[in-house]
Amino acid sequence: MSITASRDTVLCMSLAARPGNFGVRFHNYLYRELGLNFYYKAFAPNDLIGAVTGMRALGIRGCGVSMPFKEDCIALVDELDASAAAIESINTIVNTDGHLKAYNTDYIAVAQLLDSHAVPRTAFALRGSGGMAKAVACAMRDAGFSDGVIVARNRQAGEQLAATCGWHWVPELGAERPALLVNVTPLGMTGAQADELAFDRAAIETAQTLFDVVATPAETPLIQAGRQLGKQLITGDQVAAIQALEQFVLYTGVRPSDEQYQRAAAFARG
Repeated sequence: MSITASRDTVLCMSLAARPGNFGVRFHNYLYRELGLNFYYKAFAPNDLIGAVTGMRALGIRGCGVSMPFKEDCIALVDELDASAAAIESINTIVNTDGHLKAYNTDYIAVAQLLDSHAVPRTAFALRGSGGMAKAVACAMRDAGFSDGVIVARNRQAGEQLAATCGWHWVPELGAERPALLVNVTPLGMTGAQADELAFDRAAIETAQTLFDVVATPAETPLIQAGRQLGKQLITGDQVAAIQALEQFVLYTGVRPSDEQYQRAAAFARG
């Protein structure tokens, strides 16, 4: 069903330093599929406070929050859902009559993917220490991972995240060879760092599972290397699809069928 924009159209948006098209395509596909008078647009704000203030002032219903704004937005909302408060990182804001409540659907997505891929709770290395890294790390901690290392150039943030989860911090992976490698940085993302591997090839060759949260492109250098070596893979577009589904439900109050969700995810990837 095609929707024609009108004065009654409900707006949703996303805020990211480098916006992609996945969320735009996913949400707008489901709006059309379900006959909902909504429209979704991605933005790269140069004034984060102004963008969130504008959301409240203009009655924009929902907002997806991506790197690097997942922590900075916390001070700009009125309420944190338990999913966001527990890890001090948000990726979703819902506006109800001017009241902004923040959630973290990244956590939900990561937890589901670790279970659906039956990832062994073995030793791992997670590269990154920002807001998304917090969501991934906390989901892994709560899933039972205990033998882990946070790899981060930012010592303060890396040590803090490691301490939160009961792991340790290193600036570089070095000679450690864990079974699970997780990238939660922009390495491999479309742009200036598109060709960079998040981990060196020696670590990739000995790992069993590779998990890259970068969604654009889904086939990052890390995922490509893992595919060539026959590793178990979890890709960023899988994370993006699940977290986007939970955002969609928060924005609209409607949960699509599994078939509708799968079609939307396939369309968004295309």
